[in-house]
Amino acid sequence: MRYRTFGKTGIKVSEISLGTWQLGSKWGDPVNMDVANKTLSTALSSGINCLDTADVYQGGLSEKIIGEHIQNLVEKPFVITKIGRKLPKQSKELYTEEVIRNYIDDSRKNMNVESLDMVLLHCPPTDLYYMPEIFQIMDKIKKEGKIKHYGVSVERIEEGLKALDYEGVEAIEIIFNMFRLKPQEYFFSRAKERNVGIIVRVPLASGLLTGKYRKDTQFGPNDHRTFNRNGESFDKGETFSGVDYTLGLKAVEELKKVFNTENLAPVALRWILMFDAVSTVIPGASRPEQVIDNVNATLLPPITKQQMEEVERIYNTYIKNPVHYLW
Repeated sequence: MRYRTFGKTGIKVSEISLGTWQLGSKWGDPVNMDVANKTLSTALSSGINCLDTADVYQGGLSEKIIGEHIQNLVEKPFVITKIGRKLPKQSKELYTEEVIRNYIDDSRKNMNVESLDMVLLHCPPTDLYYMPEIFQIMDKIKKEGKIKHYGVSVERIEEGLKALDYEGVEAIEIIFNMFRLKPQEYFFSRAKERNVGIIVRVPLASGLLTGKYRKDTQFGPNDHRTFNRNGESFDKGETFSGVDYTLGLKAVEELKKVFNTENLAPVALRWILMFDAVSTVIPGASRPEQVIDNVNATLLPPITKQQMEEVERIYNTYIKNPVHYLW
């Protein structure tokens, strides 16, 4: 495992970390506690020292499992959690100091810690980024010691750029993958200038970039890849990175030819690591074997210049319009 400096925090984090949305389960299925703990153990023993969770993942169970798992470890991983999606709707008026404090206290209780390593506002509405008082609240809570660091998880480039205006923001979590190239155009350079860490989420486009799916692949009824393809429940960019599924499959077949492999997942992760603005990538894993596959991406040689150009060509041909302009 290789490690990168996490922006202005100065902390060294594994370049491949673990996203825990589907920890111990497939999306929408009940959590298998044994599998969840084995997945965490495999991640930590593989050199992963950074975990990403949220208060809404499995109704808080993801936070609780992580908290219990690491409670007695001498060397604890850096845990990032996210708050705000428990609100009945995403409206800036609902982000009061009382609500933010309650959510942070809930996460502290779930993980049984006095101070959270890092809290991200979890894809709040765009208007919130134009409310400096919200970031002043986060500054205040940090000074009180309830959180050590904070940042934001964003849907759109505009939100990430605005978040960079606030000195207290130490990390931005954003979707970036072979089907979502826009962050590399300007956002990455601005984040580097501000020394803000970049956490890359949805790196495999909800599994589309693994190369394992077909036109007739069926997902569970409670899986967002079934019910949110057009943004029925939340931003459609969270599901397959907003890419039309059938069109995405065509692009995947082209990528397989470029890299001469049926298993695109390690290549897709290694591609992201070609960008030095990225601090860490957080692919999810529902079982231990997937963690090993993700970690192995660090062993691959660098992507060649020609392959990088081919990825962009395929993106421009199949994906760019309308994805590039929506987020």
